[in-house]
Amino acid sequence: MSILDQLYATIVSRKGADAESSYTAKLFAKGRKKIAQKVGEEAVETVIAAMAETPDKVVGESADLLYHLSVLWADLGITPDQVWAELARREGISGIAEKNSRSK
Repeated sequence: MSILDQLYATIVSRKGADAESSYTAKLFAKGRKKIAQKVGEEAVETVIAAMAETPDKVVGESADLLYHLSVLWADLGITPDQVWAELARREGISGIAEKNSRSK
């Protein structure tokens, strides 16, 4: 099991937990809009770090982004395996061809 799979399992286990004792449970309690907002914030912070900070700062922001993205997946009932399968499906396909296939 990868660290992302372990993280996802921990996140799922926090659904319905006490929001006073778990940041993850607090995110779930605030709802999908707040979770999605946090994903956006972390994505922006990752970009800012990439433009003006050290690689270590990008690592930290990337970890925050992956955590919040995993919370969003869990809220939507998406599993990491579904995302990995989509990445595998795209492997070997030109990025331009794959993007064009989605716009039709």
